[in-house]
Amino acid sequence: MRARHDRVMGGGARRTTAGADAPVFLVGLYCAVSPWVLHFTANQPSLVTHNLVIGLAIAVLALCFTAMPERMTGMSIAIVALGAWLIVSTWVVGQSPDMGVVLNNVIVGGLAVVLGAACAGLSMKNRKKT
Repeated sequence: MRARHDRVMGGGARRTTAGADAPVFLVGLYCAVSPWVLHFTANQPSLVTHNLVIGLAIAVLALCFTAMPERMTGMSIAIVALGAWLIVSTWVVGQSPDMGVVLNNVIVGGLAVVLGAACAGLSMKNRKKT
Protein backbone atom coordinates (compact mmCIF):
# COMPACT_ATOMS: atom_id res chain seq x y z
CA MET A 1 0.00 0.00 0.00
CA ARG A 2 2.86 2.36 0.80
CA ALA A 3 4.48 1.67 -2.58
CA ARG A 4 1.21 2.44 -4.40
CA HIS A 5 0.82 5.66 -2.41
CA ASP A 6 4.37 6.76 -3.30
CA ARG A 7 3.76 5.87 -6.96
CA VAL A 8 0.48 7.84 -7.09
CA MET A 9 1.93 10.81 -5.26
CA GLY A 10 5.04 10.78 -7.43
CA GLY A 11 7.42 10.47 -4.52
CA GLY A 12 5.89 13.49 -2.81
CA ALA A 13 7.51 16.07 -5.07
CA ARG A 14 5.18 15.95 -8.06
CA ARG A 15 1.81 16.07 -6.29
CA THR A 16 1.44 19.70 -5.27
CA THR A 17 -2.20 20.21 -6.28
CA ALA A 18 -3.39 18.25 -3.23
CA GLY A 19 -4.04 21.46 -1.33
CA ALA A 20 -6.53 22.64 -3.94
CA ASP A 21 -8.43 19.38 -4.48
CA ALA A 22 -10.45 19.51 -1.27
CA PRO A 23 -11.56 23.15 -1.69
CA VAL A 24 -12.58 22.46 -5.30
CA PHE A 25 -14.63 19.50 -4.11
CA LEU A 26 -16.33 21.62 -1.44
CA VAL A 27 -17.07 24.39 -3.97
CA GLY A 28 -18.67 21.80 -6.23
CA LEU A 29 -20.76 20.32 -3.44
CA TYR A 30 -21.93 23.74 -2.31
CA CYS A 31 -22.84 24.68 -5.88
CA ALA A 32 -24.91 21.50 -6.14
CA VAL A 33 -26.86 22.14 -2.93
CA SER A 34 -27.03 25.95 -3.13
CA PRO A 35 -30.56 26.07 -4.63
CA TRP A 36 -31.88 24.42 -1.48
CA VAL A 37 -29.65 26.42 0.85
CA LEU A 38 -30.76 29.75 -0.64
CA HIS A 39 -34.34 28.59 -1.32
CA PHE A 40 -34.59 29.54 -4.97
CA THR A 41 -36.08 26.21 -6.06
CA ALA A 42 -39.55 27.67 -6.60
CA ASN A 43 -38.74 30.84 -8.54
CA GLN A 44 -35.70 29.61 -10.57
CA PRO A 45 -36.35 25.97 -11.54
CA SER A 46 -33.96 26.04 -14.49
CA LEU A 47 -31.11 27.31 -12.31
CA VAL A 48 -31.80 24.55 -9.78
CA THR A 49 -31.05 21.85 -12.33
CA HIS A 50 -28.18 23.85 -13.78
CA ASN A 51 -26.44 24.42 -10.44
CA LEU A 52 -26.94 20.77 -9.48
CA VAL A 53 -25.33 19.50 -12.69
CA ILE A 54 -22.46 22.02 -12.71
CA GLY A 55 -21.77 21.48 -9.01
CA LEU A 56 -21.68 17.72 -9.41
CA ALA A 57 -19.37 18.06 -12.43
CA ILE A 58 -16.94 20.20 -10.42
CA ALA A 59 -17.08 17.78 -7.48
CA VAL A 60 -16.47 14.76 -9.73
CA LEU A 61 -13.49 16.48 -11.36
CA ALA A 62 -12.05 17.18 -7.90
CA LEU A 63 -12.52 13.53 -6.92
CA CYS A 64 -10.79 12.45 -10.12
CA PHE A 65 -7.86 14.76 -9.32
CA THR A 66 -7.57 13.06 -5.95
CA ALA A 67 -7.93 9.50 -7.27
CA MET A 68 -5.79 9.82 -10.42
CA PRO A 69 -3.54 12.87 -10.11
CA GLU A 70 -1.15 11.84 -12.87
CA ARG A 71 -3.89 11.49 -15.49
CA MET A 72 -6.06 14.47 -14.56
CA THR A 73 -3.58 17.35 -14.52
CA GLY A 74 -4.62 18.52 -17.98
CA MET A 75 -8.29 18.63 -16.98
CA SER A 76 -7.81 21.34 -14.35
CA ILE A 77 -8.61 23.96 -16.99
CA ALA A 78 -12.10 22.42 -17.19
CA ILE A 79 -12.80 23.70 -13.68
CA VAL A 80 -11.89 27.20 -14.83
CA ALA A 81 -14.30 26.88 -17.76
CA LEU A 82 -17.09 25.54 -15.52
CA GLY A 83 -16.55 28.38 -13.06
CA ALA A 84 -16.68 30.99 -15.81
CA TRP A 85 -19.85 29.42 -17.21
CA LEU A 86 -21.39 29.41 -13.73
CA ILE A 87 -20.87 33.18 -13.50
CA VAL A 88 -22.34 33.91 -16.94
CA SER A 89 -25.12 31.34 -16.80
CA THR A 90 -26.93 33.16 -14.03
CA TRP A 91 -28.29 35.57 -16.62
CA VAL A 92 -28.37 33.10 -19.52
CA VAL A 93 -30.24 30.26 -17.81
CA GLY A 94 -32.13 32.14 -15.10
CA GLN A 95 -35.26 34.21 -15.54
CA SER A 96 -34.55 37.62 -13.93
CA PRO A 97 -32.66 36.25 -10.90
CA ASP A 98 -32.63 38.20 -7.66
CA MET A 99 -29.46 39.54 -6.03
CA GLY A 100 -28.97 36.51 -3.75
CA VAL A 101 -28.88 34.09 -6.67
CA VAL A 102 -26.57 36.37 -8.64
CA LEU A 103 -24.14 36.79 -5.74
CA ASN A 104 -24.19 33.07 -5.00
CA ASN A 105 -23.32 32.05 -8.55
CA VAL A 106 -20.75 34.81 -9.04
CA ILE A 107 -18.93 33.98 -5.78
CA VAL A 108 -19.03 30.21 -6.32
CA GLY A 109 -18.01 30.60 -9.97
CA GLY A 110 -15.19 32.96 -9.00
CA LEU A 111 -13.91 30.47 -6.43
CA ALA A 112 -14.02 27.72 -9.04
CA VAL A 113 -12.08 29.88 -11.51
CA VAL A 114 -9.41 30.81 -8.94
CA LEU A 115 -8.99 27.27 -7.58
CA GLY A 116 -9.04 25.76 -11.08
CA ALA A 117 -6.39 28.24 -12.21
CA ALA A 118 -4.29 27.34 -9.17
CA CYS A 119 -4.56 23.64 -10.03
CA ALA A 120 -3.71 24.35 -13.68
CA GLY A 121 -0.71 26.48 -12.73
CA LEU A 122 0.62 23.90 -10.31
CA SER A 123 0.15 21.07 -12.78
CA MET A 124 1.99 23.02 -15.50
CA LYS A 125 4.77 23.76 -13.04
CA ASN A 126 5.02 20.06 -12.22
CA ARG A 127 4.99 19.11 -15.89
CA LYS A 128 7.97 21.37 -16.60
CA LYS A 129 10.01 19.81 -13.78
CA THR A 130 9.60 16.26 -15.06
